[in-house]
Amino acid sequence: MKKLTLCLVVLIVLSSHDMFLKLDNFFLQPNSDSVIQLLNGTFERSENVISRDRMLDVSLVGMGSRTEMDTSFWYEKDSSTYLEISTGDEGTYLVGVSTAARNIEMDAEAFNSYLEHDGVLDMLEWRKENDAMDQPAVERYSKHVKTIFQVGDELTEDWKTVLGYPIEFVPMENPYDIHPGHEMKVKLLWKGKPLSGQIVYVGNDGEAHDHSHDEPGMHTHDDGTTHSHDTGQEHSHEDETTHSHDNEDSHESDGEHSHDENHSHTHDSAEEHTHGDGTTHSHENEDQHESGEVHTHEDGTTHSHNEEETSSESHSHEGVMQLRTDSNGVISIPISSTGVWYLRTIYMELKSEEGLTHESNWATLTFAVGEGHSHEHGNDAHVHEEEGIPSYVFWGGSLILLVILFFWFNRKK
Repeated sequence: MKKLTLCLVVLIVLSSHDMFLKLDNFFLQPNSDSVIQLLNGTFERSENVISRDRMLDVSLVGMGSRTEMDTSFWYEKDSSTYLEISTGDEGTYLVGVSTAARNIEMDAEAFNSYLEHDGVLDMLEWRKENDAMDQPAVERYSKHVKTIFQVGDELTEDWKTVLGYPIEFVPMENPYDIHPGHEMKVKLLWKGKPLSGQIVYVGNDGEAHDHSHDEPGMHTHDDGTTHSHDTGQEHSHEDETTHSHDNEDSHESDGEHSHDENHSHTHDSAEEHTHGDGTTHSHENEDQHESGEVHTHEDGTTHSHNEEETSSESHSHEGVMQLRTDSNGVISIPISSTGVWYLRTIYMELKSEEGLTHESNWATLTFAVGEGHSHEHGNDAHVHEEEGIPSYVFWGGSLILLVILFFWFNRKK
């Protein structure tokens, strides 16, 4: 009876974290040094560093060629991993990182909660419809992330390079050639083919980023670059380093259960439990939500995961849009403001392999949107502006009108 009670009390939660590549400034100078941050957590904050042996591919695409980045270009600081890069000539650059797969085992309650909170709503709906809500899961997961940034003013075609990851976002137009008020189309590929009917979440930081090339956007660490993290409760990771964050607890390999909607929530067990890697932790003062239950977020707004979960129409969750790819694997993003934008999705399949029930592949893409882009061609520069009546047409028409009026009045006399 004791064991049964303990099993009912203890809730093992999957530490599901999105992964993003992010720069402090997405507009860089040609032939300059900069740093790209690999966030393993949310769009705003990283919870864990990523070890080199997990990185199957790290590619920099620029000036028409793809370069594999060596591990010597990586370093860690606190909970983040950083990639040092050197830009070349002007152009639109692309960086991608693909990680090796890992397995994690969850009980039914933890798995259902993870599906709901991380937006894997189609799989959650399948479990409801097939009476599988009480089934535990063993999931194999891997993550594939990309970022696009602009060097100088000249636009190039490197942004649309397909890196060959299991799943990846590929823009259908250069994000640095658009401005607020534009609809940007992005295609989602699964094993090189368009993935239709897939839920995609889109958000942005809501802050304008100055299109300037005076600051390369570097931040200071011990080696001379600067960076800051929030502080809070102290916790340790697998590499035995200890650091702290606000209201966080550590998990298996990917950290606290946080979400890209810029909020985090935890689960209702204060009992200590153990993950597969031997680490233990507990959840205190935590809450969980049933599928149709209304719950309150940090900003005081309420939200229900009920009928909207299976809707093919877009809606937003704390400023994050939920879209679904069309039959060609394409989403149209209404670009409403300048700043850094991100896309994220988790594609999950059922598996019948021994010791495995599900497999998920995670994809993210980040880029920035400015006020518009000016192009230089030799010594002549022009800016895309709204076209009106040419001045020579106006003055010519006015002159003709004056001549007609002159002859008209002379005739009357």
